[in-house]
Amino acid sequence: MNGPAQRPVLHRLAEEVGGAQALDGPAEAVAGVIRGAIPRGPVKDTLSGTPLGHAIHPLLTDLPIGTWTSSLLLDVLGGAGARTASRRLIGLGLLAAVPTAATGLNDWSDTTPASDGVRRIGAVHAVANVAALGLYAASWAVRRRGRHGRGVALGMAGLGALTVGGHLGGHLSYARGVGVDQTAFQAGPDDWTVVFDDAALPQGELRAAELHDRTIVLARVGGQVRALADRCAHRGGALHEGELVDDCVQCPLHGSRFRLDDGSVQRGPSAYPQPTYQVRVQDGQIAVRADG
Repeated sequence: MNGPAQRPVLHRLAEEVGGAQALDGPAEAVAGVIRGAIPRGPVKDTLSGTPLGHAIHPLLTDLPIGTWTSSLLLDVLGGAGARTASRRLIGLGLLAAVPTAATGLNDWSDTTPASDGVRRIGAVHAVANVAALGLYAASWAVRRRGRHGRGVALGMAGLGALTVGGHLGGHLSYARGVGVDQTAFQAGPDDWTVVFDDAALPQGELRAAELHDRTIVLARVGGQVRALADRCAHRGGALHEGELVDDCVQCPLHGSRFRLDDGSVQRGPSAYPQPTYQVRVQDGQIAVRADG
């Protein structure tokens, strides 16, 4: 009988980075500074992509990657007449790297030390990208002084660092689910399912209830019982451990607020709404089913 499938080499290397416990202390110190520097509200919401409806950092990475890669193509294929355009592309990439880095650091600071290596991988991802930024800045500077050959060499080194950072970033998004909707694959049930005793749900408090293979959060506000997915769409926090704020439930991890009636985001950093359920109270029991 065959054993478990062997993971690709690059995947294993990324996971080895995730196992480097020595990164925890410096990473937590830097993440704490970043969290303290970004105020909750419009600034953090914008950096998180809340107005856009999904994380904004992956979108912005296309700009420096695209300009810097195009610069290399001009260096290789464009000849001497393309040198000015190549240098300008590098400059545009440097400008685009500023908001890209800001959004990435914001997302990374919201990971937790206990997130199974995610923060460690993110730290090395950031270091690789900072190295790429420095190399491209140096390439731009020496090109301005007419040292084109050295500029090309620095640009190629920068592309190497960018490739390392890009691989780790892809691993975080697609293998570890950082920045994606944590509730994307939650569905159903289509039939009414009893989940809680009505008498056990006090007014103005939150309670967790089991629904098949997941947990939902229940709240009674203004005489109405509301039900939402308990796993926060942002980073998976348990909403039943949060608090009620007006007509919203606030996540205990990063403070995202979701309206109880429709799950919409009232305050980020979550960019994704929270799934809701229809609720029926009958014969002293609370039952739920899929909304819509």
